[in-house]
Amino acid sequence: MGETKRVLFINSEIFPYLPESPLANIGRYLPQGIQDRKKEIRSFMPRFGCINERKHQLHEVIRLSGMNLIIGDVDRPLIIKVASLAAARMQVYFIANEDYFNRKATLTDARGKAFADNAERAIFFARGVLETVKKLRWAPDIIHCQGWISHLIPLYLKKSYCKDPIFAHSKVVLSLYNDLQQEPFQADFMTKALIPGVSNEDVALLEQPTGVNLAKIAAQFSDGLIFGSPDIEPELAAWSRDLGLPTLEFNRESFENGHYVDEYNDFYDQF
Repeated sequence: MGETKRVLFINSEIFPYLPESPLANIGRYLPQGIQDRKKEIRSFMPRFGCINERKHQLHEVIRLSGMNLIIGDVDRPLIIKVASLAAARMQVYFIANEDYFNRKATLTDARGKAFADNAERAIFFARGVLETVKKLRWAPDIIHCQGWISHLIPLYLKKSYCKDPIFAHSKVVLSLYNDLQQEPFQADFMTKALIPGVSNEDVALLEQPTGVNLAKIAAQFSDGLIFGSPDIEPELAAWSRDLGLPTLEFNRESFENGHYVDEYNDFYDQF
């Protein structure tokens, strides 16, 4: 028997912390299903201000908090919270910061307009997750990114964190959805996304800071792709398939009958 495989889930949404949606439901039920198939799991998501901390019994993890991340020359404190899903026998870690995630909405305002600082929020979230996993000293075999706010993770793993022993053997699986931000990100996204090990060439697509281009960067630095919904942006779908990576296509029937968990589990085992 080999060692138990470890899967790190990085999600934009998880039910019941956010309302049910295709992304929130897979964020909730996929990790549980993978854990039931004898893999170790950890799950992360942003601690959006609309999450009821008292109802869901979130509490700060002091030993993991207290770090500052510099985004655009400004120090931002990183707070880590955790909650338990007793029915699933799993914990969820939350990346929190008062400036970025305390507002009573997720990624858009009441009118449906994307927040102007969403690029910075994505940078903070990506770095916050990776730094927290380092503190946990939990080396994942598979890192599964779901939701556009996780799209910098593959780049940062392959270019900045690749020499860290925690991530040295990690493979990145990216699920693509139809959740891309439709409005351009802030004009300086490309500059602010630079961290040690990441070059201007690595983020050249962000000269045009669109949701599609951010997703292309995520796909480019991943090891495997999953088409998580049937209506992926055609330009992104074609570009991603041209990369020639192992790919799991969307299967509506498997989502309806629950067999997608086995398909995902088998896909992880390819790496």
